[in-house]
Amino acid sequence: MSRPGKKSRRQPQQRAPQPEPQVVPAEVQPAWGDVPEPVLVLHQDVNQLHGHEVDERQLQLLVKDWRRGRATRNIWQALGDAYVALFSFAVIAAMLISSIARAQALAAECSTEGCTTARGLLPWAMLAGVLGLTLAAARVFGPVLASAAEGFWLMDAPLQRSKMLARRLWAIIVAALVIGALVGALTAALTGGSLMAVGAWALGTGLAAAGITAFAAAEQGAERIWLVRILQAVISLVGLVVLLAVVATASGWISLTVTDALAVELGFAVAGVGLLLCIGAGLIARARLSQIRRARLQSGGSLVAGMQGAMFAMDFGLMRDILVEREAVARGHVRPTRGRSTGLASLIWRDVQRLFRYPRPLVLYFASMVVPYAVQALGLGRLTVPISALVLMAALVPFFTTLRVLSRTRGLARTFPFSTSQLRTAASAVPAILAGIWGVAVTAAFVGVGGSSMLGNSPAQAAMWALITAFAGFLAGIRWVSAKSANYNTPMVATSMGAMPPGLMFNLIRGFDMVALMSLPAIVGWSPWISVVLGVIIFSFLRMGGIDQEELKAMQEENKRQAAEARASIRGEAPAKSTEKIKVTRTKREGTRR
Repeated sequence: MSRPGKKSRRQPQQRAPQPEPQVVPAEVQPAWGDVPEPVLVLHQDVNQLHGHEVDERQLQLLVKDWRRGRATRNIWQALGDAYVALFSFAVIAAMLISSIARAQALAAECSTEGCTTARGLLPWAMLAGVLGLTLAAARVFGPVLASAAEGFWLMDAPLQRSKMLARRLWAIIVAALVIGALVGALTAALTGGSLMAVGAWALGTGLAAAGITAFAAAEQGAERIWLVRILQAVISLVGLVVLLAVVATASGWISLTVTDALAVELGFAVAGVGLLLCIGAGLIARARLSQIRRARLQSGGSLVAGMQGAMFAMDFGLMRDILVEREAVARGHVRPTRGRSTGLASLIWRDVQRLFRYPRPLVLYFASMVVPYAVQALGLGRLTVPISALVLMAALVPFFTTLRVLSRTRGLARTFPFSTSQLRTAASAVPAILAGIWGVAVTAAFVGVGGSSMLGNSPAQAAMWALITAFAGFLAGIRWVSAKSANYNTPMVATSMGAMPPGLMFNLIRGFDMVALMSLPAIVGWSPWISVVLGVIIFSFLRMGGIDQEELKAMQEENKRQAAEARASIRGEAPAKSTEKIKVTRTKREGTRR
C-alpha cells in the first residue's frame, strides 16, 4: 500500500457553503420605540431617545447598592472599633466645656468698656476668618466635585448631570452650615457672650458660611473664579480691620460700644443676609449644575483623593505639598530668574528672590503681627506666647520651601558639598530674619500697649518674651517642615486602632510640641532664660536633622568592627575579614569640596 504524496496531503479541504446574509426590510426593522432596554448613545441628548430617558435616581440607587454589597463591615462594626475616637472626642469636649467656663469667669472680670468692646468685636473677626476659609476651600476643591470613576462612567454619559449633582450641592451647603454654626457658637461662648448671643452668632456664622458656599457653587457653574477671589480678598481685609479695631478699642485710641443686646441684633442680621444669599445663590447654583465641565468636577475629586491619602498617613506637610503643586499647575509657567552668589549664599539668595517673585505669603505674615496685640487686648495674658507662636508658625511655613525640598529629597541634598547642618542653617536664614522682624514689631504688645502685660515686671523682660515667642514660632516652623515621614519598615506598635508605625502618632503634634516646650516657662511663670536655653538646644538638634535610628545602628556596627581590629592588632593576629557588605550612610556628612 503506497503512501499518498505531498500534493495529495496538502489539498485544501472543501468548505461548506455559507448561507447568504438575509437583509431585513426597512419596514420590519425595530425602531427606537421597540427597543426593550434603553440604549446608551454618546453625544446625544437623553431627551431625544424617544421616551427612553435614564432615571438618575435609580442609577444612584444602583451605585449605592453596588457599593454596599461589596462592603466588608457595617456601620455598627465600624463604630464598635472606633471607641478610642469616641473617648478622645469626649475628652476634647470636656476640655472645651472647661475652657468655656473659664472664659465666662474671665469675662465677668472684664468690666472695662474697652475690654468689653474688644470681646464683642472678636466674633466679627472670627466670622471673617470662617468666610475666608470657606471661600478658599470652595475655590480649591469645587465645591461640587466627582471622583475619577464617576467622571469616567457617569459624567460623560447622556444623562442629566444636574440630577446627579444636586444632592452633593445641598450636602456641601448643609456641611458649611453646621461647621460654621459650631465655630460661631464656640467663639461667642469663649468671649463671654450670653446664651442668646451664642445662639445668634451660631446661626449667623452658619448661614453666612452656607450662603458663601452656595455663591461659590454658582460661580463654579458659570466657570468664573475672579469674583470668588475678589470676595475672598475683601473678607480678609475686613477681618484684619476688625482685629485692628479690637486693639484700638482696648488701647483707648477709639471709642466703640458693643453691648450684648447689640451683639444679638447684629448676629440675627448676619443670619438674615446669609439666609437670603443661601436661598438665592443655591437656586442659581442648582440651575447651573448641568453646565459644570467634567474636567472641573474630576479635578476636585482627584485633589480630595490625594488629600485623603495624605490624611491616612497623618502628614499635613504632604497635604500642603499637594495644594502647592496644584496651585503651581494652575499658574502654568513663570519667568525664570538667574541666581546670585556662590556656595551657601546662593541658597539664601534664592529664598530672597522667591519673596519678590511670589509675595502672597507676606500678607499672612504681616497680618500675624496683629495677633499678639489682639490677644493682649482680650486680657489673656500669659496665653499670648503660645497663641502668637502658633500663628507665627503658620505664617512662616511658606518661607521654608528650600528646607522642605532638601529635607524630603535627600538625593538632591547629597549633591551639595556641604554638611546637613550647613544646608539647614542656610535654608532657614530668611525665615529667621522674618521671625526677628516679627519679634521686634510685636514687642509693644508684650510691654503693655493694647492691654496690661502679665509677662514681666520690667519692659526689658517683656521684650525678651516677645523675641522668645518669635523664636518659638521659628523653631516650630522648622520642626513642621523638616519632620520625617512615617517609616513603615520599622517594627509596628500595637494600638487599639491596629498596627501603627512609631513616628505616625507624632505627626499630628509636630510643631506644636516645640511651641508647648518653649511656652511652658511663660505659662508657669519661670524665668525667660529657661526658654532661651531650651530654644538653643532645640535649634542645635533640629539643624543636625534629628536622630536617625538606621545611622546610629550603622555607627554602632562600625565601632564594634574597629574595636575588634584593635584587639586583634594588640594580640598580633591578622584582623578577620568581614563577609558583610559595607553600608555607607550619607545622611550625616562632613562638608568636603570636590
